[in-house]
Formats: sequence, structure tokens, C-alpha cells
Amino acid sequence: MIPLAERMRPKTLDQLTGQEHLVGPDSILRKALESGHLPSMILWGPPGVGKTTLAKILATLSNRPYFTLSAISAGVKDVREVISQAAAKRFFNSPSPILFIDEIHRFNKGQQDALLGAIENGTITLIGATTENPSFEINSALLSRAQVYILKSLESGALLSLANRIVAEDELFKSKKVIFEETEQLINLSNGDARKLCNIMEIIGSQSIEQITITNEMVSELVQQHITRYDKAGEMHYDIISAFIKSIRGSDPNAALYWMAVMIEGGEEVRFIARRMIILAAEDIGLANPTALLIATAAQQAVEFVGWPESRIILSEAVIYLACSPKSNSAYLAIDAALAMVRNNPNLSVPLSLRNAPTQFMKNLDYGKGYQYSHDSKHHFIPQEFLPEEISGTTFYHPAQNPNEQKYQEILKQLWGDKY
Repeated sequence: MIPLAERMRPKTLDQLTGQEHLVGPDSILRKALESGHLPSMILWGPPGVGKTTLAKILATLSNRPYFTLSAISAGVKDVREVISQAAAKRFFNSPSPILFIDEIHRFNKGQQDALLGAIENGTITLIGATTENPSFEINSALLSRAQVYILKSLESGALLSLANRIVAEDELFKSKKVIFEETEQLINLSNGDARKLCNIMEIIGSQSIEQITITNEMVSELVQQHITRYDKAGEMHYDIISAFIKSIRGSDPNAALYWMAVMIEGGEEVRFIARRMIILAAEDIGLANPTALLIATAAQQAVEFVGWPESRIILSEAVIYLACSPKSNSAYLAIDAALAMVRNNPNLSVPLSLRNAPTQFMKNLDYGKGYQYSHDSKHHFIPQEFLPEEISGTTFYHPAQNPNEQKYQEILKQLWGDKY
């Protein structure tokens, strides 16, 4: 049977609740449809707010061919193939086909660049969906060719409107009487996400009783009972992996093992679990215990070599180790701070002393002048400036309060003095 969330997917702009700023009367997208000039766009918003649905509705209302790609699985070859298919669908002065790319932030620079020409010459109208800030995740060249529209989390009124529509229209509730006595937990657990609300309503409607009184306690109990209904292709997938990661980050090995067991029982790929553990080892444990990254990587390799079911023991050992390790996100914060500096100051010059000077002409321009070779010093260190002049003295890395990084702090202070 088709899931409730799919059965209730809006077919018109009027049915798309919670995004009136984009699709309501006199809104920007309605005007674009009326004018016949639909721009390429990036739809930015949290899960379950209608990004995919909006793309389908725009394609239907504008009567354009519609192609889709998932950035999780598509490569440059797939992008070029679908662009070729789109070009074959376009005739004379007809509007360009729509290419919808879900999770477009997962595309690397090469994949994003492969879209530029087709957008520029009108072969496609791109609609990309992302849950991440486009300013950080989408190439500036691609952003300059697309409008960014922000979709909002659904407020309580929109969620309740959808819940009432489900009860009134869906076959699941056709022979049932539903009374909304309390709705706070229904709204809280939905967390602004229409898909989550549909999943909860599907659980509620699946009860073999004719009269359903919705209360906070009833919703909580039903959702808890069905938490192990793990769909590795659906929204629950992201909720469970989120709980798993947060449990390790929170140094709770028992909870981490539980959520991993839920994933294993639900048929999750072991490779996916191992991959997320490697990311966590770098992001959340980091320099507090650099060995954690080695352990996580070794676990991933061992899992590939050993196979199932023995791999569960390897994963268990690694999860317990990671959960019990001291935690630090200093490396994560440091690179994000450096990236932000580069994005906000994209044209800072490399100091002359640090520039390579392979020719006499470059030497005449003072390339490399003043640079001091660190190993010429007895202690293999000579204080000098390595950052662009405009941001001299900027600190990106701040050692966290753990024994390992406090050693780094002492070393840096000995070398640099007040700079660190």
C-alpha cells in the first residue's frame, strides 16, 4: 500500500500548506508561473516541508518535461545523460524541461559545474532541493544562476490543518470517528515536518478501533511502540542515525548500542553505520583522542573483511570505545572558522615571503624574499607570519579543555608566546 505521506502529497499550490510566502496569492512563484518565466532555483528548507512536492507542482502547472536526480547516487555521467535527454525533449521555443536534484548540496564542485552550461543556454531549468545553507554548500557560479527560495518548518496551524485533511480525505480513516482531544504531542513529535505528521497519523489510523480519541499520552505511546519500524529509505532513517550519533557524542554507550541495534534489525547497511562512526570520530572526538579515528577506520575495514554476522561484535567494540572517549570538536570548529574567513574574504593575497620563486623574474618581484626555513633553527622553529597581512594574528584553532589538547596548547605557547 502506498504510504500515507505519498497519498496526501499536495497536487496544487493551494494544497501546499505552510509556504504561503512562496505560493500564496500574489506570491513570487505564482507570478513566475503566470508570466511563463520560471527561473532556475534552489529550494532551501528542513525535511518534510514540501521541496520535492513544490518542484513537481511547478513542473505540472508549467507543462514542462520533468527529470529527477538524487545527489546521493548520481555522478557527473548521470548529470550529462539527463541533460542530453532534456535537450532532446525541447523543441523550438518551448519552455525548457525541469531538472529536479534532491539534496543538491551533496554534489561536489565537478558535479555542480556540469550543470552550468545547460542552465546558461536554457537546456534545463534547475530546481535543487537542500537542507543545508546554500551559501556554504552550493558553488557561487551555480548560485549566481539560480534564485534561492526558503521553505519554512510547518507551524502548528498548518500541521493541524493537514491532520484534519488526512482524517477527512484518506481511506485509512474512512470508517473511523476521530476526536482531537489533545494535539500538543502530535505537533511536538511532528517538529514542523509534514512527512513526520503523516507517519504518526498512519500509526494512529492503523489501530483496529472505530473511535479514536487523540491525546498526548496516546500519541506518545503509539510512536514509542513503532519506533523500531525502521525504514532505511525514509524519514525514520535520519531520526535513528541522529539518535545514534548524539548518544555517542553524549558519551552514553548503552544508548548508542541500542540505536545501532535498531538500525541493524531494520536492515541498515553496515557500511553506512561504519562510515558515520568515522565521521563522528573526527568531528566529535577529534584531537581529544586522535586514536579514535584510527579505531573507527580499522572497524570499517574489519567489517568489510569479516562480513555479517560477526561484524556486529566489531561495531559494538568500536561504538563503546567512541562513546567512552573524551570529546572535542575543536578541529571541526577550526576548519569551519577558516572556511568562513575565506568565503568572507575571497581575495586575500599570499604574502610575498611565502610565494614560490622558480624563476629569476619572480625573484626580482621579491617572491620568497624574507622567508626563513624553519629547520635552519636549532629548535626547527622560527617565528614569522604565514597568514595574509589583512588577517594577521587571526586564531582558528582553540585547543579544548582536555589533557591531549592542553599539551598542544603548551607547545604553541612555548613557540608563539602571546599569539596562542
